[in-house]
Amino acid sequence: MIYFEPADTSKGTAALIAAAVFAATLLARPLGSAVFGYYADKVGRRITTMVAVAGFGVTTFLIGLLPGHQHIGLWAIALLIGMRFLGGIFLGGEYATAVPLAMEWSPARRRGLASGLITCTSPLATASIAALSLFLLSVMPPDGVHSAYVQWGWRIPFFIGGLLGIVLFFYYRRNVEEAPAFEAGESTASPLRELLGGRHRRALAQVFILMTGAWFLTNVAAAVLPSMLRNDVGLHDRTVSIILLISSVVCVGTFIGCAVLSQRIGRRRFYTLFGIVAAVVASTCYTLLTTLNEDQAVPAALLAIGVQASTISMYGPIAAYLTERFPASIRATGYGVGYSLALVIPAFYAFYISGLGTLIGTALAPVALLVLGGLLVAVGGALGPETKDVDMTAGTAAEARS
Repeated sequence: MIYFEPADTSKGTAALIAAAVFAATLLARPLGSAVFGYYADKVGRRITTMVAVAGFGVTTFLIGLLPGHQHIGLWAIALLIGMRFLGGIFLGGEYATAVPLAMEWSPARRRGLASGLITCTSPLATASIAALSLFLLSVMPPDGVHSAYVQWGWRIPFFIGGLLGIVLFFYYRRNVEEAPAFEAGESTASPLRELLGGRHRRALAQVFILMTGAWFLTNVAAAVLPSMLRNDVGLHDRTVSIILLISSVVCVGTFIGCAVLSQRIGRRRFYTLFGIVAAVVASTCYTLLTTLNEDQAVPAALLAIGVQASTISMYGPIAAYLTERFPASIRATGYGVGYSLALVIPAFYAFYISGLGTLIGTALAPVALLVLGGLLVAVGGALGPETKDVDMTAGTAAEARS
């Protein structure tokens, strides 16, 4: 971030800028989900997936080309936030199109496993980025704004991500066909209007509660925890990268494990129980982390892994669950809006932590968000029906249940 910020930026301002960069993508995702989900339900999942994939591939690549503050002043931050927002639109669109397409091709008895294999690529990507960053930091230490890493080393992961997006575009173009569920689904004049104002409002509200809790958990585990390990515990950047790498590898397994477990015990029971576990285990691990220092790297690593495994692992079955909650005619819209709209409130986590810090202290403020997030997941799971055996080719919710 020092590449994009003025040299005299205070720690507080830097934290707000970092939060804005992080939140830009999150706030754009509901918009992209609504737009792309609408067209996925109207014209097909495959073609809209291709547009979304190409879009986030190009925007990711362009972020790697951005000039810094030394070249264009404050426009550097503005362009970074703007490109993150645009990329978020395409990313939200990809969630609303590619995931329903994959789930509609999956046999009912294997949807849990398929969901886990899809969603585990998120921690796998985090592990890959952590490993690449660890390598880059070892060969080009970020010693000030003029160092090789700050000037161009950070761009390498963005270029790789952009190229992978383009490769995925051509893969879809040549190898992926439209799912039969879309062809069988009854058309509706406006999937978004039916979702928001029709008979599916209750399903959307239930998903919104569950996913709001999920995003609170995610923001603490993915955004707050790494900076806490550096700034509060006092661990070196290299040590934090190693911890994130190990934690992400562990979460690849827990994602798949949770997804398979949900196929055995049911999605409703899984999320009800997982929310309670997250509220207790994640908050306990985080609280214990606040008592450690830089000489206790091993226990810090174990506790950090505990926080991440007991929070973001809930995404293992989410691809299956959210697609099962909506009929084929509005499935892409329901998945995209339900998944992404809920992240708007949790996206302002930095401000909640600042406010809670005046009451319980800044160090423990994230613990309150972990408890809140876990409880929302548990309540959201309990309010919903069981879905693991629904008919994905059904055009209506009634047909799906039968």
